[in-house]
Amino acid sequence: MVETLTGTNRSAGISYKELLEQDSHPVPELYKVDAPLPPGPTIVPAEQYYSKEFHDLEVEKVWKRCWQMACHEDDIPEVGDYLKYDIANLSFLIVRTGEDAFKSFYNVCLHRGRLLKSHGGKKAREFRCSFHGWAWNTDGSLKEVPCEWDFPTVSENREGYGLPETKVGRWGGFVFINPDLDAEPLEDFLGNLSDQFPSLPYERRYKSAHVAKILRCNWKIAQEAFSEAYHVIATHPTILGGIGDANTQYDVFGNYCRAISPNFTPSPHLMGNDPLPLDGARMYTKLRHPLTGHVYEKMGEDLVHVTQANGDVSKFTAGGEYIEGPMTHADPNMCDWVGGKQLPGTEEVPLMPEPDVPDGMNLRQVAAAGVRESFRKDLGDIMDNVSDSELLDSIYLTVFPNFHPWGAFHRIVYRFRPHGDNPEECIMECMYLSPTPEGQSRPPAAPVHHLGPDDDWVDADELGMLAKVFNQDVVNMPEVQKGLKAMKNGEVIFANYGETKPRHFHMLLDEWIAKP
Repeated sequence: MVETLTGTNRSAGISYKELLEQDSHPVPELYKVDAPLPPGPTIVPAEQYYSKEFHDLEVEKVWKRCWQMACHEDDIPEVGDYLKYDIANLSFLIVRTGEDAFKSFYNVCLHRGRLLKSHGGKKAREFRCSFHGWAWNTDGSLKEVPCEWDFPTVSENREGYGLPETKVGRWGGFVFINPDLDAEPLEDFLGNLSDQFPSLPYERRYKSAHVAKILRCNWKIAQEAFSEAYHVIATHPTILGGIGDANTQYDVFGNYCRAISPNFTPSPHLMGNDPLPLDGARMYTKLRHPLTGHVYEKMGEDLVHVTQANGDVSKFTAGGEYIEGPMTHADPNMCDWVGGKQLPGTEEVPLMPEPDVPDGMNLRQVAAAGVRESFRKDLGDIMDNVSDSELLDSIYLTVFPNFHPWGAFHRIVYRFRPHGDNPEECIMECMYLSPTPEGQSRPPAAPVHHLGPDDDWVDADELGMLAKVFNQDVVNMPEVQKGLKAMKNGEVIFANYGETKPRHFHMLLDEWIAKP
């Protein structure tokens, strides 16, 4: 049914390097770099995804020592604005102390240990504890202690009672912090990350959307699901016709790694599979499965009809549970896509027709030409020098431990964090960093739209189709969390190449955990 062994060291179909050779514009040199991780699968103990002891190790060895993205500069646009950044059992205040200056403090009163602030705020002139009234200036210096005469050790050492700070660094409009005051500079930690964004650096983008959802799984489970294209064949059958998933290129660059999945080229898993046309096909509610040929159609609330080639119809719930009919099993991801909650006004949206391809051009060149023009009104003549690959392909990077900026003209940025001190829950965040129109300053940052563990991603309709894609992804994650504890052999194995990014992450994680 699907492409498996090819007799070579990669999947069948056109390689990414061959696609770059067909580009209508010069391709950035860094996209041509081949920097694979040395071969050898990675074995990870399953308990690392649910053990409280390992979670505590991550707090001590990673979250207390490693550079991590805390917020965007535009989240705190005015002097005195501050944001509360929590990671596991740690809490910090990120404050804008000047027009172009930021500081980060432990968000804890030095008197009795109350969190200084329960949420962010605007134009603060001080940080005052609401328990007993101790106060600090926004530069962290001690301002006032009620009845200070009763705390002689404080009066004798006021400088020693300033708010403890973290290191602060900035990249691409984001504010990073590191609780380890002896850590290397952020610039050294990131290396040549900025070179990955030659045409549209992140400084030229603004935060146009920000959604944070609690998931019932370890943060690493969620992060790994968004770090590879190997899951596309089973989890995202709806996009197989236009993504070269199994020929994704993976590269490693120090503390970050990269994946490039080519688009507007079919999956190698579809080789020899001629898609049949479907009358009345709709983008979200009536589709043909690209591998089986079965037609999935929404027929009402929580009801999906699946029609086989011989015309037989079977009925399933939107979750893929069998109701009746000759076919007793269906693809749950297809059932959810057509039968699950839909974005407003999308139930009758037709499939997008493929563009006409003039002689002398290919589909990727035609598609890129349209995208290039769509950006021209905001970005001007720089579009004349932008390659097809930058406009079409999914270029997604992971900066250890949990920051995921997408490359080129994609807007997506992910962050994954433990949800408090619970190793079996996490917060997944998706931000859109959109291009700032030429000659304009960055518009205000979008506020965070919070979703609970039982909320549907489609409730965040500002994400568009991506919300539907996320629903396909996250349905797996609680089941992985449960399954890891039920595993007999108690270990996870990652593929040599197709799961390079999770392998690279665990290689670095092991190094950080092993540090004295």
